[in-house]
Amino acid sequence: MLGLSNEVFLLLDALVAILGLIVLITRFKLHPFVALTLAAGFLGLTSGMPVDKVVKSFQDGFGGVLGFVGIVLGLGTMLGKMMAESGGAAQIARTLVGRFGRERVHWAMMLGAFLVGIPLFFEIGFVLLIPLVFIIARETGISLVKIGIPLLAGLSVVHGLVPPHPGPLLAIGVFGADIGKTIFYGLLVGLPTAMIAGPIFGALISKHVPGTPSEQLMAQLAHEPEAKNLPSFGVTLATILLPVALMLLKSYADVAFDEKSVFRIWMDFLGNPITALLAALLLSLYTFGSARGFGAKQIMKFLDESLAPTAAIVLIIGAGGGFKQMLVASGVGNAIGQMAVQAQLSPILLAWLVAAVIRIATGSATVATITGAGIVAPVATLIPGVNRELLVLAIGAGSLILSHVNDAGFWLVKQYFDMTVTETFKTWTAMETIISVVDIILIMTLAAFV
Repeated sequence: MLGLSNEVFLLLDALVAILGLIVLITRFKLHPFVALTLAAGFLGLTSGMPVDKVVKSFQDGFGGVLGFVGIVLGLGTMLGKMMAESGGAAQIARTLVGRFGRERVHWAMMLGAFLVGIPLFFEIGFVLLIPLVFIIARETGISLVKIGIPLLAGLSVVHGLVPPHPGPLLAIGVFGADIGKTIFYGLLVGLPTAMIAGPIFGALISKHVPGTPSEQLMAQLAHEPEAKNLPSFGVTLATILLPVALMLLKSYADVAFDEKSVFRIWMDFLGNPITALLAALLLSLYTFGSARGFGAKQIMKFLDESLAPTAAIVLIIGAGGGFKQMLVASGVGNAIGQMAVQAQLSPILLAWLVAAVIRIATGSATVATITGAGIVAPVATLIPGVNRELLVLAIGAGSLILSHVNDAGFWLVKQYFDMTVTETFKTWTAMETIISVVDIILIMTLAAFV
């Protein structure tokens, strides 16, 4: 057990490292990958770790995270690209809009984004579905914000809470949580949250900020996608939800069958996120590829193109893993864990608070998730009976709060919706904060029962 003075020193050291990280990203506009690497090195050297262990710890953390998340990220991005090119995402949104009708079109957008967002990055899902917002706004005369906010809420909720998104997956690895249970709880908490922050809040705020799309963007985006040979709604849904179904089946098999059962052994293999996403990607090469008339060369080109934008994300996640490992190896994580035990603060609430503070400061949900999980992980081992799946969700919920001028998503929404900074605060920032707060209320409620 560390002496109190040493514990306090380690906590102050970690605080300086995290503040330094924030200043490097926000004030000096340093790339998060470089900033995380520098902060990790600083923490290792100043916390009294042997010099030869500093680089080794960073390397272990970097490789440990990317050995899993890097593969999943690559497969998920390829699957998303195939869905985009085939018109599958447009098909889902169109079908839902057709079924829901004009009066409830904003509910259809939320549900469409929620489904499409499961295998897609937030940014990719946004760029993919935003033309539909413009088309529907033009054809129905409904406010752009009333249709757009539900779309953003659906994408944002699954991005923060539901695997195979990198944030939740990373936290699952750090906390040793069960992936199937996390998906199940994530959907359970996520859907009502998306309803409140999306269609309900969107309908209210659109009366004050209707949003006026620029003529230029309307002309560029609101042209109908060519409807030749789109995949059907059923085929699209079956392809993108296959990995989710396999991961849920794995969790069911783990509970219902004996360890030596052949079914459980095979489901553990097929329900692994890597195998599940690979299966969906292989299926998509047919359902979104050759069945749509794309040749092998064209499919290869799509897959190649999909990987370029993820390079920066992969490096940031790896460096975040290195920083997390430094928190553990230097003893900071343990010191925080001991303090949390003494303070008797709910670990789930602590996870949400830590991730929220880092998110507000750095503007990055991914950095908040990685760093927050690293800080809170020792608490999970020190306090018995903590639900690890709900810890994952709490970190995810905290990582979404109060998106403002230091977040790329803030500017993305501002430009597309042609709003002022103040209007973006009233719509997008408020929506993200509602998601985070409603999430943690539902997670704490769920914690009373599971």
